[in-house]
Amino acid sequence: MYYWLKFTRAFEERISVLYKQGKILGGVYSGIGQEAVVVGACIGLEKDDFIFPLHRDIGAALVKGIDPGVLLAQLLGKKTGLSKGKDSYLHSGDIGLGVVGSTSMLASSLPVAAGVGLSFKMKKRNNVAIAFFGEGSTNRGDFHEGLNMAGLWKLPVVFVCENNFFAYSTPVEKQMAIEDVADRAESYGFSGSVCSGNDLMAVYKTVMKAVDRARKGDGPTLVECKTYRWHGHSEHDKALYRTEDEFLEWKSRDPIPRFELYLGQLKVLNKKVIEKTEQDIKEKIDKAVTFAEESPFPEGKDALEDVYQE
Repeated sequence: MYYWLKFTRAFEERISVLYKQGKILGGVYSGIGQEAVVVGACIGLEKDDFIFPLHRDIGAALVKGIDPGVLLAQLLGKKTGLSKGKDSYLHSGDIGLGVVGSTSMLASSLPVAAGVGLSFKMKKRNNVAIAFFGEGSTNRGDFHEGLNMAGLWKLPVVFVCENNFFAYSTPVEKQMAIEDVADRAESYGFSGSVCSGNDLMAVYKTVMKAVDRARKGDGPTLVECKTYRWHGHSEHDKALYRTEDEFLEWKSRDPIPRFELYLGQLKVLNKKVIEKTEQDIKEKIDKAVTFAEESPFPEGKDALEDVYQE
């Protein structure tokens, strides 16, 4: 858990550098500050479980097994990327690893997650689907349709809301008249839970409780993780709509030193372990960057491939 928390942060920091160097094709939507949500939600999943990450959930894809080099190749528009250079990271996934790509219309993947949950139930498979989304997405029809379907048919889906208090630049108090997104679950016949999205163990325990419930056939759960993104909506957004005090307050709740303190008190983390972890991560990310940068761009004729199902 500690490794993936640190790896996700370091990987996204490198992506930010590559973007500033003009090497990334398309936008970059950083999840720095929110790593505990994606790591905590995905670390306990089984191989055949499905996840539905959004644009800010690179860590979820990494934890689920997508190769960092292939993921970077995707961001650089290379032929070795997930979509062979045909799309940005936003819409990419790997069905073989149970990672379903999203679309730019956020929350549109929630009814799809419900559909996958329905297929698990019809085939009597003991698997779970986890759908990620922001609090802004909960004001769209897709959110309500997906939750209604899952609640009605008691589907094995865990809905994970990453409430970072801003839908692009719109603060949460101008999005909804309630304090907790989790309260919306009751409308569809199942329970909602709220936890700190900056506390890795709180996320892990809350999501795994929901996953266990889903596997037992007890239906869906809406888990709301209250967190905060350090960067703007995207790397080209300076986030002038928030105050410096607010940002510093949330930065002081950084999920990484918080988890390091927890591990230190358990006597399982020391300076040597930290240094080795950081060295291993640097080497792996350097290797991934080299692979992506040395990979070829697709050729023009490649655009005609994968258009239709063979």
